[in-house]
Amino acid sequence: MMNSFLMHFRKLRVDLLLGFSLFGLMFFGSAFILSASIDQYEINALFETYFFRQVVFYFVGITFGVFFVIVDYHRLSGYAQTSYWIIILLLVLVLIPGVGEVRFGARRWFDLGVTLVQPSEFAKLAFIFALADFLTRPSDEMFMPGVFVKAIGMTALPFLLILKEPDLGSSLVFFPIGTAMMFVAGVPLRFLGKFLGFSSVLVLLVIINVLYAPADWRIPLNEYQRHRLLVYFNKDFASADATPAERKEARELQRSRTHNIRQAEISVGSGGLMGKGWGQGPQTRLGYLPKGVAHNDFIFSVISEETGFLGSMAVLSLYAILLLKGMQIADQARDRLGKLLAVGVVAMIFCHVFVNIGMHLRLMPVTGIPLPLLSYGGSSVLSSLIAIAVLQNVKLHKNSY
Repeated sequence: MMNSFLMHFRKLRVDLLLGFSLFGLMFFGSAFILSASIDQYEINALFETYFFRQVVFYFVGITFGVFFVIVDYHRLSGYAQTSYWIIILLLVLVLIPGVGEVRFGARRWFDLGVTLVQPSEFAKLAFIFALADFLTRPSDEMFMPGVFVKAIGMTALPFLLILKEPDLGSSLVFFPIGTAMMFVAGVPLRFLGKFLGFSSVLVLLVIINVLYAPADWRIPLNEYQRHRLLVYFNKDFASADATPAERKEARELQRSRTHNIRQAEISVGSGGLMGKGWGQGPQTRLGYLPKGVAHNDFIFSVISEETGFLGSMAVLSLYAILLLKGMQIADQARDRLGKLLAVGVVAMIFCHVFVNIGMHLRLMPVTGIPLPLLSYGGSSVLSSLIAIAVLQNVKLHKNSY
C-alpha cells in the first residue's frame, strides 16, 4: 500500500495556478498574522505565538491535503454518508455543557488541550461530499419531489445544529452551497425557485422583526446577533419609548458594538495606494483595531492598511484565480460527482470571501466567518486546504471513470 501511495505521489500533477494562489494566500496569511500579533514576541515563547501556530496549521493542512489529492474522489465518496452522520453527531456533542467549549458566548469548540477544534468548519466539507454523493443519480430522478426534499433536509440539519451554538454566519453558508450544487445537479428550477422565494420571505420577516417589532414580539435571537443587524442597518439600539437614561445606556452599548467595524473601515480606507508598510499600521499597532480580532476575522483590515489598494487587489486576485480555476475544474469534470464536489468547494470559498470582505466594507453584517487561508485558526485552515485539495483531486482523477 505504501508503494502504491508513493507511486501516486510521484504522478501528482499540481495545477500551477491553483498552487500559486494557494501559496500566495498562505504567504499573506502568515506575514500579516505575524504583523497583527507581533507584540506577542515580547511576552511569549515562539511556539505560543499565533504566527508559529498558523504555520504549523499550514503544514498539517498540506499533509492532510496530499492524502485528499492522491486518493481518488470516487473512493472518498464511498465514506461520504458515514462522514456526514459522524459530523452531525459531533455537532450534537459540542452543544452539551461540559463537552463543548464555550468561547465568546458560543459553544462551538472541542478543547483537545493542544488546540481547539471547531466541527462546524469540517461540517461544510462533509456536507459537500454527502450531498454530491446523494445527487449523483440518474437525471430523471432529479424531477422527483422526494429527492429535492431529502436534499433540503441534508442542508437544514447542520444549519440548525450550528445555528444553535450559536453561529449564524457559518450556518447560513450551507444554503448557498446546497443551492449551487442542486442547480448544477439538474434539480428543476421550479423547485429551487419556490425554495429561494420562501427563504427570501423568511429572511425579510426576520429582518423586519428585529428592526421594528416590540420586545414581546421579537424572534428569540441572541442579543449580540440582534445588535449586529441593528448596526448593519444603522438603527438605534434604544426603543422609541426609552427613557433618557435608557437612551444614554443604549448609545454607549451601540458605540461598543460598532467599535470593531468602524476601526476596520478606517483601516481599509487609510491604506491609500501603497499602504503604511508591514508592521506600521497605526490602527493595529496602537490597538484601535482590537488585537483580539485583528489576526482572525479582521485580518483583511490589517492587510489593507499596511499594503494599501495594491496589496488588497493582490489578495483579491489570488482568490479570483482560485475560484476561476475551481470553476474550470468543475466544467471539465468528466462525471457528475466530480462536478458537484468542485462546485460545492467553489461555493463555500466564495461565500467565505464575499461575506468576510463585505463585512469590512459594510456590504454585509458582522458574522465571524473567517477569511480562507488568511484568518488565524486551525479548523478553518485545515478545512480550506482539504477543500482545495479536493479541487486538485477532481482535476487529477477526471479520466479515471
